[in-house]
Amino acid sequence: MALLGLFVASFLAATLLPGGSEALLLLMVEQQPQQIVLLVIVASVGNSFGSISSYGLGYVGRVKFSQAQFSSRSAKLIERFGHWVLLLSWLPLIGDILCVMAGYFKLAIAPSVILITIGKTLRYILLVYGFMLLR
Repeated sequence: MALLGLFVASFLAATLLPGGSEALLLLMVEQQPQQIVLLVIVASVGNSFGSISSYGLGYVGRVKFSQAQFSSRSAKLIERFGHWVLLLSWLPLIGDILCVMAGYFKLAIAPSVILITIGKTLRYILLVYGFMLLR
């Protein structure tokens, strides 16, 4: 049940809804250090799925938004760097917007999913590694 809670918290943290899965992940790592790999995987998958849902919102919502609404810095990053900018999808605020923009600009789904997942997973690995060093 705790893993499901971590998954849900990670999923929600990657959407436009506020929330932080990092604190829950670190609490669970503190309580179950033998499960670090599983905890990082669950958090990464949940967080990646959340970002992919944001991509889907941008993809489906394209007809509802005008180009002028998406002339933001995030849109310019997507136009300049394409899929590669999704490695930054873990960043607070801008990461959520980048995922929506990727869907809006209809970037290919496979590279988008791969780069989102890599970025999210590396963030959790580094977070847990730093936590274990400071513990």
